[in-house]
Amino acid sequence: MTLSRILSIVFLISALALGYFLYKSVDDVMQQEKLIIATEARIIEKLQMLRDAQVAYLASNGVYAGNWNDLKKFIEEGKIWLVQRTETTKLLEYGKEEISVQYDTLGSVEVIDSLFNERKYPNFNIDNMHIVPGSGGKQFEFFADKVERTQREIPVFEIRDPDPINPKRRLNNKEKALRVGSRTDSSTSGNWE
Repeated sequence: MTLSRILSIVFLISALALGYFLYKSVDDVMQQEKLIIATEARIIEKLQMLRDAQVAYLASNGVYAGNWNDLKKFIEEGKIWLVQRTETTKLLEYGKEEISVQYDTLGSVEVIDSLFNERKYPNFNIDNMHIVPGSGGKQFEFFADKVERTQREIPVFEIRDPDPINPKRRLNNKEKALRVGSRTDSSTSGNWE
């Protein structure tokens, strides 16, 4: 074999190896991105479920649940009251109107059956609802309090992922971690919306 032929074979093998390593590195990054997207989708679904439970807890108790145990007990044993509101408008003299509002309690339904039924969440498991998906068993951080706004106390809550899987969400002391609610405002929206 001539020297040029040997060098051609060596360069071909080197080019193939380099191409494989380049492909592998790009593929690894893409697989990691897919894993992050899938995990964050599962986290968002759980945060939406926890938000629904917190809103129902507020409607029943006047405050948000400050920890998982209180919220779990409410989901398992609590009831959502079905209330019908009717308004009657009566026309008075000189075009004024008088509105009377009546409330009638129609009954109640179990929280777990109403919010987390089989049709909406077929794989619902209350025992791991507070566990962050893909975290190895870490729990969501719960916060509930009241803040003062215009001489009134308003209940607030926040539930957040304590250790985001996405490196972009870990920046600046994890300020962009997936969360629902707010510690300072009366908000029930999530930061992914």
